[in-house]
Amino acid sequence: MGWVIRKREHGNIVFIDLRTVKEPWNPLQIVIKKEKIREETWRNLKKITRESSLLVEGELVENPRAPRGIELYARNIDITHIAETPYPLGKKSHPPEVLMQWRHLAIRSNRYTKIWVIRDHLLRLAREYFMVNNWYEVSPPIIVSTAVEGGATLFEIKYFDNSKAYLSQSAQLYLEVMVFSLGKVWSLTPSFRAEKSRTRRHLAEYWHLEAEAAWYRFKDNLRVQEELISYIIQGLLKNPVTRHIIEEFRGNIEHLEEIKPPFKRISYDEAIDILQQHNVDIRWGDDIGADEEKVLSEEIGQPFFLTHFPSHLKPFYVKLDPKGPETCLAADLLAPEGYGEIIGGSEREDNIDILVDRIRKEGFDPEAYSWYLDLRRYGSVPHSGFGLGVERLIWWILKLDHIRDTIPFPRLARVKKFI
Repeated sequence: MGWVIRKREHGNIVFIDLRTVKEPWNPLQIVIKKEKIREETWRNLKKITRESSLLVEGELVENPRAPRGIELYARNIDITHIAETPYPLGKKSHPPEVLMQWRHLAIRSNRYTKIWVIRDHLLRLAREYFMVNNWYEVSPPIIVSTAVEGGATLFEIKYFDNSKAYLSQSAQLYLEVMVFSLGKVWSLTPSFRAEKSRTRRHLAEYWHLEAEAAWYRFKDNLRVQEELISYIIQGLLKNPVTRHIIEEFRGNIEHLEEIKPPFKRISYDEAIDILQQHNVDIRWGDDIGADEEKVLSEEIGQPFFLTHFPSHLKPFYVKLDPKGPETCLAADLLAPEGYGEIIGGSEREDNIDILVDRIRKEGFDPEAYSWYLDLRRYGSVPHSGFGLGVERLIWWILKLDHIRDTIPFPRLARVKKFI
């Protein structure tokens, strides 16, 4: 069962490359000989167009020159549907604007199909890591009443009686609630950021893999992150299918094969020194953005944690460093090769007085977070967590040019049309 990618006619033989249900990333060559099938079927072959759907019966025969090393010699062909012609996306390459306009058709191309295979296996491995290590998967809401990452990037929605609600920026606060019930929890949910950034690394809607654990300190949090990333990457490389796809996209995969914990740790102070040595105009207290991350990743050449940021750069829930409150116990995991941040995490502030003070300083009303503050009133414990951008991780692993290619239906700032 499958769809026609290409048809080639050579006298009394017709070749069809079929995108099959069983192995959609790997086209199957169908060989149709006139003398082997019914006359009516042979006549109907003339009607077959690109993306027509077929049911084919026949015999699989080894052929090292065929795409899969095998081909199917057809005995019978049942044409399910003849696709209209011409197909809107021709064989030539198309600019991003065209591919976005025809996204519903573009995503079935062989290139995109392979990306979806990697995405599927990556998420399976992530779930497997948490299952093996006895974490509980939970289901937090995506319609929320409070901000996590700052009010400026919230998507506001109308909620029933005209009260305000928002699309979630992160499940973190709700995962913090759940650690008091289950101890170690994680979730996979969509997150939304109303950032008007038009860069190759930003999406307005992305899939957020987040985890939170009671009694996990800062170092424990980093350990889980590096174990998770290593587990995913090594799992992808052990699987012959996903390994082959990654090699196709990346070429050399030696760099990925070497990724094992522990990852290098670079403090914010050290990062500022490195950047200044590279003549980057930056001072202590400035935020480290994409350009600076690129310089650091090229200098270090492997995944690394950027730790101990100035406290004013991180949200209210990040725990201040007991050694000096001007810094906090936060870390970003940065991918090499200029791909930048793929995980952000921290130990959470468990002192209610400090938490209330920081909520006010960020311009929020503590009353709006009364339920969150209750977590510090009743049974408070040290705890830590992180959020991984699934698309950012795929973007780096496959070494793609733009993050829009990591998700079937990307939501980007200022898109004229999307489905």
